[in-house]
Amino acid sequence: MTGMQHLKSVVTRLRKDCPWDAAQTADSMRPYLLEECHETLEAIAEGSPTHVREELGDLLFQILLISEMYAEQGLFDLNDVAQGIADKMIRRHPHVYADRPPEPNAKSTIAQWEKDKSRERGHGGSVLDGVPKSLPALLRAHRVGEKVAHMGFDWPNIDGVRAKVDEELAELDEALRGQDRSAIAHEYGDVLLALSSLGRFLDLGPEQSLQDANRRFEGRFRVLEGLARSQGIAIEEADDSTLNTLWEAAKVIHTNASSTGQGE
Repeated sequence: MTGMQHLKSVVTRLRKDCPWDAAQTADSMRPYLLEECHETLEAIAEGSPTHVREELGDLLFQILLISEMYAEQGLFDLNDVAQGIADKMIRRHPHVYADRPPEPNAKSTIAQWEKDKSRERGHGGSVLDGVPKSLPALLRAHRVGEKVAHMGFDWPNIDGVRAKVDEELAELDEALRGQDRSAIAHEYGDVLLALSSLGRFLDLGPEQSLQDANRRFEGRFRVLEGLARSQGIAIEEADDSTLNTLWEAAKVIHTNASSTGQGE
């Protein structure tokens, strides 16, 4: 018995004999599926193959369990899921499986991919239909930008998008001067959208970049807290000069620790 067959038998038995698993529905599994996706992403970022393997297993279990639920209703089973995605990948890669000449590079391959998907959607569909609305907003902005760029709706070079960031920042400054809360929220959103496009031109995912920045900030602030405790300083009572001194020291310590593999 293969590992996949064994896992499938485990899922089937759990649905039959475990009260918790038997009580679940596809809808109730949504938060667990999302959690396992995030844990898998964290494991990949961590860089530990063992941890990645473990988290992929957790994610695979969710997929098999949800597939089993639909199989119980006679709608589809895991084999249908596998066959469907295999057929789609073959259809979407005619340069591999059919007679179409190979694309010269990854960028043109993705552009052709989008054109093929557009033909499959037919009239009345949108290139944006495949971007889940439930994605985190920054990641969704990045994916929407990629989708429309593949259709030719984009700046010709990074200079244009960089100028757009400056334009949106200037409009935010104007809204701040006007103290109009609605206008401020509008322009702040436009700044974030422009920055997501800048990340695309830099070949940097804004979601991952912000996650990395969050980790750096958290690591440095934890060091700052330690420095404050060691010096008997109450952070909430410290003046700006003291906090700035602590912060600069924390940045140096955290950077040095990170360079030796001891940081966050």
